[in-house]
Amino acid sequence: MTSKTFTVGIVGARGHTGSELIKLISTHPQLTLAFVSSRELDGQPVSAHNAAYAGELRFENLDADAVAAKGADAVILALPNGKAQAYAEAVSAARADTVLVDLSADYRFESSWYYGLPELTRGRYAGQKHISNPGCYATAMQLAIAPLLDQLAGPPQCFGVSGYSGAGTTPSDKNDPALLADNLMPYSLTNHMHEREVSAQLGVPVEFMPHVAPHFRGITMTVNLWLQQPMSREAIKDLYQARYADEPLIEVVDDAPWVSRIAGRHGVQIGAFTVAPGGKRVVVVATLDNLLKGAATQAMQNLNLALGLPELTSIPV
Repeated sequence: MTSKTFTVGIVGARGHTGSELIKLISTHPQLTLAFVSSRELDGQPVSAHNAAYAGELRFENLDADAVAAKGADAVILALPNGKAQAYAEAVSAARADTVLVDLSADYRFESSWYYGLPELTRGRYAGQKHISNPGCYATAMQLAIAPLLDQLAGPPQCFGVSGYSGAGTTPSDKNDPALLADNLMPYSLTNHMHEREVSAQLGVPVEFMPHVAPHFRGITMTVNLWLQQPMSREAIKDLYQARYADEPLIEVVDDAPWVSRIAGRHGVQIGAFTVAPGGKRVVVVATLDNLLKGAATQAMQNLNLALGLPELTSIPV
């Protein structure tokens, strides 16, 4: 492991995930925040919007060339889908060894980019400088399915419920507390981006039905799995415990986890393991904070890995 320090910039820092990234970088002993780019907050002190940051930086409205000219050791792109390419190309052209972590879906299907879900893909990391951060729902689905992947008899059915922070800060029906009050809003019920992402990563078709709920943060993912052979609840739970025994951010629990207990925490809880009569159908529930393990925490794991630092540096376990 290296003892050197690195500079990091964030593009798209106004959003919920950008705010969480600023907190993580501010407490990191080997990272220095080099710049934070936001069109809406241009010129305003970062410290006025984020209590974790005590430096002098101000938000800047930086285009792709301006970001590249900063020459940071690492750049995190926290932009909406479809906006990353210009920044990725400009930064790479200016300095080939800059680590790029993209939080959008733009490069999740690009084989030249490392897909960074560390608990499942860490073994595939071979020094890549371009890292695609998985989606929040996609992280929950994959972690809930992976231990039983070779036992599946059909497509997993995934019922996901997210807090409205997952819809970002741009006003829409999906992040309007008045519309969401006493409500559960289904959307994109087939062919959701995260459905395609998980199907591609796991190599099996996955069916996903997302919903937005009135709470601010946290995902509940209920996954129905059909198995080739009957299995007992104990055998299934043992499989999950063995798979994640060495993963500090994944906690296997007995009961179905509650989203209120994971909000604000950096890890994942997986539990329930409810087996139907006959032993060939099991329901597994996973919860995580969509802004943390679903985005910022995972980006920090990937950034640490790429910079040769301990993976959980600055991440409270």
